[in-house]
Amino acid sequence: MTNLDLTTDTEDSGPSGYAAARLRLLTEKTRSGPPRRTALARLTDDWLAGLHQAAGAPPGTALVAVGGYGRGELSPRSDLDLLLLHDGTADARTIAALADRIWYPIWDLGLALDHSVRTPAEARKTAGDDLKVQLGLLDARPVAGDTALAGALRTAVLADWRNQAPRRLPELDALCRERAERSGELQYLLEPDLKEARGGLRDAQALRAVAASWLADAPREGLDDARRRLLDARDALHLATGRATDRLALQEQDAVAAELGLLDADTLLREVYEAARTVSYASDVTWREVGRVLKARSARPRLRGLLGGRNGGRNGGLIGGGKPPVERTPLAEGVVEMDGEAVLALSARPERDPVLPLRAAAAAAQAGLPLSLHAVRRLAATARPLPVPWPAEAREALVTLLGAGEPAVPVWEALEAEGLVTRLLPDWERVRCRPQRNPVHTWTVDRHLVETAVRAASLTRRVNRPDLLLVAALLHDIGKGWPGDHSVAGETIARDLATRIGFDRADVAVIATVVRHHLLLVETATRRDLDDPATVRTVAAAVGTLGALELLHALTEADALATGPAAWSSWRASLVADLVKRVAGVLAGEEPPDPEAAAPSAEQERLAIEALRTGEPVLTLHTHETPYAPEPAAPDPDAPEPVGVELLVALPERPGVLPAVAGVLALHRLTVRAAELRAITLPAGLGRGPVLVLDWRVAAEYGSLPEAHRLRADLVRALDGSLDIPARLAERDAAYPRRRGVQAPPPRVTVAPAASRHATVIEVRAQDAPGLLHRIGHALEGADVRVRSAHVSTLGANAVDTLYVTRPDGSPLSDEEATDVAKAVEGALG
Repeated sequence: MTNLDLTTDTEDSGPSGYAAARLRLLTEKTRSGPPRRTALARLTDDWLAGLHQAAGAPPGTALVAVGGYGRGELSPRSDLDLLLLHDGTADARTIAALADRIWYPIWDLGLALDHSVRTPAEARKTAGDDLKVQLGLLDARPVAGDTALAGALRTAVLADWRNQAPRRLPELDALCRERAERSGELQYLLEPDLKEARGGLRDAQALRAVAASWLADAPREGLDDARRRLLDARDALHLATGRATDRLALQEQDAVAAELGLLDADTLLREVYEAARTVSYASDVTWREVGRVLKARSARPRLRGLLGGRNGGRNGGLIGGGKPPVERTPLAEGVVEMDGEAVLALSARPERDPVLPLRAAAAAAQAGLPLSLHAVRRLAATARPLPVPWPAEAREALVTLLGAGEPAVPVWEALEAEGLVTRLLPDWERVRCRPQRNPVHTWTVDRHLVETAVRAASLTRRVNRPDLLLVAALLHDIGKGWPGDHSVAGETIARDLATRIGFDRADVAVIATVVRHHLLLVETATRRDLDDPATVRTVAAAVGTLGALELLHALTEADALATGPAAWSSWRASLVADLVKRVAGVLAGEEPPDPEAAAPSAEQERLAIEALRTGEPVLTLHTHETPYAPEPAAPDPDAPEPVGVELLVALPERPGVLPAVAGVLALHRLTVRAAELRAITLPAGLGRGPVLVLDWRVAAEYGSLPEAHRLRADLVRALDGSLDIPARLAERDAAYPRRRGVQAPPPRVTVAPAASRHATVIEVRAQDAPGLLHRIGHALEGADVRVRSAHVSTLGANAVDTLYVTRPDGSPLSDEEATDVAKAVEGALG
């Protein structure tokens, strides 16, 4: 049947009839969303009314739905929030028996029940003591019994709420903030809680409560649709999982998207994010209005007292029968500050002033003020579009807005909420609310771009062209809305947008270059041998000028800091700064030094002599200073930074050294960041035979560093075969239970073409795991190649290990040999 006939299914009002009708309703594909939630609530109402009647309910009792059920919004696995209300005339035993005859059939069906039994006076007292109870009662709706009793309670609760609003609304605001701190922001989370996270269903309920107080109201445009989309997503989640859950876990997202008829999980997340953004913005505006109203109410009696009350002069010196005069402080042409917000001046004419939206936004951000809702909506409705290319004033206003730093974020969000950003920058629509599946990223693509500009604002003193830095920061990932390499697509889009914004041809070329190569410095610094002249020359050729290099350096840091705490550290900063220093030298006409000609350090020579004398490994372990920290800005002090340590190992040359050392370090929970392997021959008289010197940069995963003598003892055992490293690593791995999660993609091993003239560069991308470099080393040993250096980069769960390898005689591999080696390593890791 297409329409569910509820009467025939629930005539006996018994559990079996209700259960069958409920099941049919939830599996009916022709009805979903609000119609299904309403139908489920009505079906449940009819069943509960039958239970109430069959239980022989005495007069003066009512069954009342509260919360979401009270609003008629029952999701497939929602709790039934019920209040058994009684006027106190029946004895306690009768009321308890009535409750049992209603509650137990609900429990027998396995439905979750949130229940209470109270008189109206008890309900009001509990609501006065417990804010959550009061919020639920605001949506009270009679289901069965004495409807007048239930209606009187709802009227009384609403009156209490309005009378107590000056005290309860700040309490509700604090509750929302605490929940946001605990659950995060729905519009940015990869596995969001649709109910508890900021911008979710709880916040939507809070906005309804504010409106019910008559103290302030939320912006209504789009809010009902946002609530509907979040409820639809929760319905689909309940049906897909068969559980009462509000967390949209990664493994459930494809099924939920299919249930909603959406293309894929990314489309689902974008819809959820857009809805959450609407709720969050409405919340920001509403709570600002609440604060303003409460502040005005508290100030009015004090002001009246100071001026002698209403009879102290005409209107007590006040305007409009007791209202204080409105103060307007000019901020920019057509923009003033009023009551803690940036608003349009009375003389502003948006229909004649196309630059006004950007001028107002820049003025608000520079003053650290929110842009008023009324102002943004008026600008969106009446402002003329900017000519293309933009006039200089508009371009300067955009740069001023971005240069304001953190205060620019809420202003930008206000512009986005009313569609002004997409009107100014049409390509923004493709990155708006776009999720980033890499867990290293904290934000969606669009918010990441704004956050990068915020970080770049603090670095503008380091560059000669702050305007180019800020605009490049805003556009650096703009290509993520297009297929293929986002840097390549972003270069074309950035060129078009920079031209639209009004930059000249030379500046457009610089912005396009910086966007195209915004990942070049950090990827090269962490994955390539900086002592190899080919590495430095390649970067110099791509960057082209010292000015572009300076901008890239600042953008690299801003981009990483805006990505998340795992993306930047003093170690990465030192590597990038070292690379920038070398590239700047090449761009200035200097020749990079040849690493083959470099003599071993005194420390390396000392260890080599000792290794030849004893015939065994010798090593030193000490804290490594990072001499290339960028100035004046420093890395984020809140980012966790493990201790950087230099490990030097020397031993007579022999096979199996790389996997042995890497395995021992893994056993001691030391993370490898970089490794350089070098065979040196000592001058005559100091020793015979080549000595292998390994210079490693490592960090302790946690805890203190291991003692050097323990590392050396385990290395000796690993080399003579008495320490089975794979078995020890497997034993440790088995001691920890595996967690369920998304299955990692298979490892990928490639050959980087023309990356070095001295060696062949093999790049390994794999899931990070203890002993990964040990396994890679074993595979390379089996392929009969020699490792010159290894450079390890880890972001979240992903590792990118770059290895410079040669034939045993020190020459690079042929293309065919390199391909075979890559396949062998990939096979060993797979």
